[in-house]
Amino acid sequence: MSGHSKWSTIKHKKAAKDARRGKQWAKLIRQIEVAAREANTADPDTSPSLALAVQKAKDAEVPKDTIEKACKRGGGELDGAASYEAAQYEGYAAGGVAVLVDCLTDNRNRTASDIRNAFSKAGGNLAEPGAVAFLFSRRGQVLLDAQGVEEEDIMVAGLDAGLEDVEVDDEVITAWCDASDVGDLRSALEDAGLTVRSSGSPMVPASTVPLEQPKEARKVLGLLDLLEDNDDVQDVWANFDIPDEVVAELEDA
Repeated sequence: MSGHSKWSTIKHKKAAKDARRGKQWAKLIRQIEVAAREANTADPDTSPSLALAVQKAKDAEVPKDTIEKACKRGGGELDGAASYEAAQYEGYAAGGVAVLVDCLTDNRNRTASDIRNAFSKAGGNLAEPGAVAFLFSRRGQVLLDAQGVEEEDIMVAGLDAGLEDVEVDDEVITAWCDASDVGDLRSALEDAGLTVRSSGSPMVPASTVPLEQPKEARKVLGLLDLLEDNDDVQDVWANFDIPDEVVAELEDA
């Protein structure tokens, strides 16, 4: 998990810089509308999936009124909600890295074509359904500021709220739990005075593929950038491990 954790940190830094981008906000709003429609409610307090989508939008600093309107559109209290359906694509990037792509789309043919083209441009290829999904499992995750925080503080605060594991990095501490316990764990950590950056339920790989050559790592990261730049793509998961020295070289480039 070490390399994947480093990638999570890289993604977090990138997300922090891109948080105010309209494209990212639009994706988060889409997630809220779909969650509200599936739950048939505009009230996040009555739907864990909607609550999670709303929290992700709040973490990205989406305005409160924009979030509320998205909830109401999805819940049927306001007009204007588009009809999206979930679609998942699986494939391989350079170096045999497994990639899982979660989408919300109003046109499956367009989305499938766009995803296939992205893989092709980055030297990868799409795979049949089920080819790589079994390599991942969904887990709950809460990211916290690491400054001035001891691992023991997190253990004490989170043990009764579903905490399963803790990973410590220089800037970010990752608290892991079952996907169903994310909300409870986040609340417990916040109540203990800890600074939470974000929370969610990512797909986590059972094992990772080492990317020891910068060129290969760039191809993989290039594919992820292409995918994440697509309006229909909500999340991208991959099972690679980038050694510290390669991460440093990529960050200096």
